[in-house]
Amino acid sequence: MALGFILLLPVSQAAAFDPGKGQTSDDPWAAFRLGFDAYRSGDKKEAVEAYRYAADKGHAGAQWKLARMYADGDGVNRNEYEAFKIFRKIVRLGAEPGSPNESYVSDALVALAGYVRRGIPKSPVHSDPRLARDLYLQAASMFGNPEAQFEMGQMLLEGDGGRANRKQAARWFSLSARKGHYKAEAMLGDLLVQDGKMVRGLAMLTAALERAQPGDRDWIRARQEEAFGLAAESDRRTAMVLADQYLSEGYK
Repeated sequence: MALGFILLLPVSQAAAFDPGKGQTSDDPWAAFRLGFDAYRSGDKKEAVEAYRYAADKGHAGAQWKLARMYADGDGVNRNEYEAFKIFRKIVRLGAEPGSPNESYVSDALVALAGYVRRGIPKSPVHSDPRLARDLYLQAASMFGNPEAQFEMGQMLLEGDGGRANRKQAARWFSLSARKGHYKAEAMLGDLLVQDGKMVRGLAMLTAALERAQPGDRDWIRARQEEAFGLAAESDRRTAMVLADQYLSEGYK
């Protein structure tokens, strides 16, 4: 699956929408605000229609929100291929450096990479780990996206989509961890333990476990407990102090 395929797929047209309330039909910001208010009040059907209208007029925030709703099945039937097409449109339109739309393009690249990495069943989007790595690299290097940096680390560590490179994997984990990405912090900590740098590694694993969301706690805890069991008592004490420092000041 070539990058051109991602960028050139047709996007479905937005459904007809009447902004009402005195709004002009060419005001995407008004439609976006109406969608935001409708979503916040729980009227997701109205929100989807408003976001579709604003998205069709080129509002990047509306495009991103609509794509996320399709990706999550939030207010609409879950449709990953529809989400993919909208994310692809965001990437194709791009953003001026330093503009608020940069974050939408960055997040859309990460979403596209995830879809391309695993493929979307019953759609033209097939698994292509090499292309996924390229997309993550764009988001990681051009936009400094911490999720993309973490995923780059994972793919380089596993040799997914290309040659494995443990040193480069650690570099991407480090960049992501510095931005507070706890999964990257845990992976880097585990690599440090494997390299014999027990105090820093255990400290990072402990801090990551403290910050982890419920769905990630089991795998991080397993690595943290293994490192704790291997560490000497003096290293454990030092690592716990350092973990508190990471939690209060961040990883440096």
